[in-house]
Amino acid sequence: MTQKLVELYNGNTIPALGLGTFRVENNDECREAVKHAIISGYTHIDTAQIYNNEEKVGQGIKEGLEESGLKREDLFITTKLWMSDYGRENVQLAYEASLKRLGLDYVDLYLIHWPGQDTALISETWKAMEDLYNEGKIKNIGVSNFHVNHLEELLKQASIKPVINQIECHPYLIQKDLRAYLEAQKIVAQSWSPLMNGQILEDEVVKEIANELGKTPAQVIIRWNIDENIVVIPKSVTPSRIEENLNVFDFELSDSQLSRLNALNKDERIGPDPETFSAE
Repeated sequence: MTQKLVELYNGNTIPALGLGTFRVENNDECREAVKHAIISGYTHIDTAQIYNNEEKVGQGIKEGLEESGLKREDLFITTKLWMSDYGRENVQLAYEASLKRLGLDYVDLYLIHWPGQDTALISETWKAMEDLYNEGKIKNIGVSNFHVNHLEELLKQASIKPVINQIECHPYLIQKDLRAYLEAQKIVAQSWSPLMNGQILEDEVVKEIANELGKTPAQVIIRWNIDENIVVIPKSVTPSRIEENLNVFDFELSDSQLSRLNALNKDERIGPDPETFSAE
């Protein structure tokens, strides 16, 4: 199984598929899931400050490295800055606290988690992210849940562009215009909750394509992301599902299968709308 790498505009790479840990509690199930993922061949783990599971994710990384024989530099670890720590003076402390919880010296990608409603605050926060990047403390910096208008405001002030925008994206919400903008800016699109908490796996078209390919509906959706050049981080704590979700590099979707999946779009979200979301 050869994991596909996606090149970022700064020359670094990110594995096309990772393990998401959203809504995974800070317990041994989390630790075991992360460890099992690494032993199974995952080299990309995604967490966030607000998930409140960085400690167990970090323990899983440590144990996974020990058992797999991989080195820290073989992995790509992402965490995210929460809105309560926005502001230039807060970012470094929040980052260092995340590193301490994770038991790591650095992360490969640090993201601003939501755009919020205060563009000046985001601009100041981004400057602090740039500081950490320029000091070599973070390998890559990016954003999450930013729409085109948020990115345009950010890029007016930024001296370093985000490498990634992590967004809700699946065949019911293909985000065509946003993804076209990201492609033009050479910012990689990454999808969270790609399986819609399992909802999309019941779709008849998805099931038909799975039958055509001899794959599972989850594998079809994950492969849709990869074939659409979207980095994807499906979440699971079940060992067999963790393995199943990784087993997507031995097939591709045909153009007609991709078209059928893209035709499912109905701009349906399962998460908050970034235009209105705040941490209040």
